[in-house]
Amino acid sequence: MTRLKASAGFFLAFATAAFAAPAALAEDVNIYSYRQPELIAPLLEAFEAETGINTNVLFLDTGLVERVKAEGANSPVDVILTVDIGRLTEAREADVTQSVESAIINDHIPAQFRDPDGNWFALTKRGRVVYSSKDRIGQIPITYEELADPKWEGAICIRDGQHPYNIALIASMIAHHGTEYTEEWLEGLKANLARRPNGNDRSQAKAIMSGECDLALGNTYYVGLMMTNDKEPEQKEWAAAIDILFPNADDRGTHVNVSGMAMAKHAPHPENALKLMEFLASPEAQEIYAEQVFEYPVMPGAEASEIVQSFGDIHPDDLPLIEIADHRREASELVDKVGFNNGP
Repeated sequence: MTRLKASAGFFLAFATAAFAAPAALAEDVNIYSYRQPELIAPLLEAFEAETGINTNVLFLDTGLVERVKAEGANSPVDVILTVDIGRLTEAREADVTQSVESAIINDHIPAQFRDPDGNWFALTKRGRVVYSSKDRIGQIPITYEELADPKWEGAICIRDGQHPYNIALIASMIAHHGTEYTEEWLEGLKANLARRPNGNDRSQAKAIMSGECDLALGNTYYVGLMMTNDKEPEQKEWAAAIDILFPNADDRGTHVNVSGMAMAKHAPHPENALKLMEFLASPEAQEIYAEQVFEYPVMPGAEASEIVQSFGDIHPDDLPLIEIADHRREASELVDKVGFNNGP
């Protein structure tokens, strides 16, 4: 039975209850996750049904790597699930992961989407796209570079420049164009902002609907989540107000980021951890992921959900994720250098 906890605040009780008694949990696998529990529950239920192995999940919204490092050799975690190339490489750099060699995983996940030494593997990808006002802008070709053009002055909304999603995009710009160009580009993008960066990707769509801005940067999967949000139906209106534009579709391609997995360095159940990781890389899990979280599968030939396909074709930038990760620090420094979060 999958055991889920909603936040890190539950850690002490969870660690002593759900992750205790190793002998009793020989057929368990313990997971620390940055992914929301409801997003991964269908995957874990399918894994349990197929293998008979129970899964225990601790959801943390911050501090996952720090917690694993502090726990050291006594850590109960087997598998780390996270989002963003930055967080995956952060886990490796903090020495809380171990190398995994699996022909099954490598057959399903292209080299571009895994660590060369097997310390992490991507599971899904999402495009960092432009949300466009359906009424005022519509479907137009666009590039990331063009977002710094003065013609868009006062037209663009964005979340915090230091958010990992934006840092990854800026790092990809450095990888393609160099630091000097990217600094000038950031200055131009900042000058075109309608307001100071704030909110999340969904609130950028809301700002477009309200007329606060005409364009915004956001991830593709948030559009699917808004379109199907019955608990907060106003989000359906936000999604209906925007078109999705895939930047650089006609040249180098749209920047993509990932969700991913890693085996913890001191995994107490390494065999079960490997079984879970191989399952998550399988065609069955890729299909569940695609339907549940509105992201693109990383496995070649696997299809996105009908909703995601309705966004249009994506031509992903083929820049290896490891190259983007190498420029994260520079990207963060540039955000501060140009005072991006101060707004226009």
